Amino acid sequence: MDFSANQTDKLASKTASSNSLDSSSKSSSLGSKHGGGENGVLRDTPFGYLEGEEDQDQKNDVTYVCPYRGPVFGALTITNYRLYFRSLPLRDQEPPVVVDVPLGVIARVEKIGGATSRGENSYGIEIFCKDMRNLRFAHKQQNHSRRTVFEKLQANAFPLSYSGRLFAFAHAAANSVNGSSGWDGWAVYEPLAELRRLGVPNDMWRATKLNESYAICDSYPAVWAVPKAASDDFLRRVAQFRSRCRLPVLSWMNPRTQATITRCSQPLVGVSGKRNADDEAYLSFIMEANAQSDKLTIMDARPSANAIANKAKGGGYESEDAYKNVEINFLDIHNIHVMRESLRKVKEACFPTTDDSKWQTAIDNTLWLKHIRCILAGAVRIVDKVETMSTSVVVHCSDGWDRTAQLTALSMLLLDPHYRTVRGFEVLIEKEWLSFGHKFQQRVGHGDNKHSDADRSPVFLQFIDSVWQVSQQFNNAFEFNEHFLITIVDHLYSCRFGTFLCNTEAERVAEDLKHKTTSLWTYINSSLDQYLNPLFPSFTHGAELVLRPIASVRCVRLWKGLYCRWNPGLCAPQHGCQRTRELLSKQDQLFKHVNELRLKSNNRSNNMQTTTRLASPMH
Repeated sequence: MDFSANQTDKLASKTASSNSLDSSSKSSSLGSKHGGGENGVLRDTPFGYLEGEEDQDQKNDVTYVCPYRGPVFGALTITNYRLYFRSLPLRDQEPPVVVDVPLGVIARVEKIGGATSRGENSYGIEIFCKDMRNLRFAHKQQNHSRRTVFEKLQANAFPLSYSGRLFAFAHAAANSVNGSSGWDGWAVYEPLAELRRLGVPNDMWRATKLNESYAICDSYPAVWAVPKAASDDFLRRVAQFRSRCRLPVLSWMNPRTQATITRCSQPLVGVSGKRNADDEAYLSFIMEANAQSDKLTIMDARPSANAIANKAKGGGYESEDAYKNVEINFLDIHNIHVMRESLRKVKEACFPTTDDSKWQTAIDNTLWLKHIRCILAGAVRIVDKVETMSTSVVVHCSDGWDRTAQLTALSMLLLDPHYRTVRGFEVLIEKEWLSFGHKFQQRVGHGDNKHSDADRSPVFLQFIDSVWQVSQQFNNAFEFNEHFLITIVDHLYSCRFGTFLCNTEAERVAEDLKHKTTSLWTYINSSLDQYLNPLFPSFTHGAELVLRPIASVRCVRLWKGLYCRWNPGLCAPQHGCQRTRELLSKQDQLFKHVNELRLKSNNRSNNMQTTTRLASPMH
């Protein structure tokens, strides 16, 4: 391919994309888009090139083995950001089949067939994706095209395994060179400002930058809110008795009752049941900071058997004998390995084919909905303690960066309407997930080819799924819509933005991501209209200021709009939100027309009264 011949077209189509993953997030039921050109000009590669996106390879004799339409022949393009296939229509007016996949979505690439392979489409490449789909491309052996495609995919989909850099850096650098500007998504979350919104500092709580150099806890943020009674030296001692030095710090405070949600990791009690006077006193400080209650509830996210087993590794849980006025509850949420296997089964059930007679059984056997229900039920229990009982709650699991984040973030979403707005939800993710050290790099596997890594797990995906479940029960309580949530999930994988890169705040500071990459929130907030829920303005506050979803298997359902979007037999195109917008627009027009008629009627009445007064005899 003559790359230089395409530069004019490339410049003409740059930054034309407005979808979550360009064409892929709004793909048709074939896992691909039919009829090219929406995001760029029609040509050999009719998509909108992003800033910093460069061609790496192109093959014009590749067959996409579509699981629904069968084999289609066309051209395959690989850039440093995406894999793009476009079929060559065999008949006039036939729309092309398009597959557009960001390389960050790819989990692994495998060669299929060998030199002795016989049979049509038996020789090529199979691509396994993190977004629930697999893709197969067949090559002709005599063309020797498979090797270069495989090598380019490996190098660009897994740059960290080949001494390269993720696309987010090239994208931001090109944006800077070309003068792209706009609202800075990195400014969404400012820790001290968010604490002030919660009413901190106050008589019982203070903000501290004790961890500013990340020396006490390298997986915690620089800014904490802690009980005023705890000195800095005291905090250092408490940290030593918690796994990974993740001592309890404030996540949220009820402005009315001062009941709080704090988060931490497990105590290091071990098999011998070690005690620590500082840790016990510290939990008393948290309890005493809430004048409404003389109890403190600990919500341990784990099954009790797992918490007990952790004692053999030096961890464990708080003894109600050692910690006075404390009650402990186990929430039965399983570990990352169980969740990874559960999602694998969901993928098997949803893609590429399904058996209608066994569909419900297949989904039940994944246990995915059971796990989502447990997360929802745990959050509801926290809400009940904080809101109804005015009791402060401490949340932890083992290390406090997976299940703990699910529970604190979801319960805060239920308690505080601010987090149900677009900006508030962005703050919630920045605060509870990013700043408190959920290991996005390890859990997602950005840019590395270790697809079987035991640290990978869909923990954050489960949180987003849980939020979607709540939005289905309270569909007018959220400012954002389903597309907003799907966009976040898509760019969790895409590596186009710096938001979800690295494992901790300390790593992001060291990598200088705020200056070297673009925030996902910059992208979303620059085109908010497509992410807004048209029903949100009608939500009435007051009694439903706090949301209490029903955490029952009868109410929890599979999110087909996300997991089944590549399967035409399971997920038909969704037009409900657009229809709602049209109806609300029509309603606004009718209201406006009614007001105009009332105004005309009032003017007519006033004119008639004026005429009557002028015609009346003088008295």
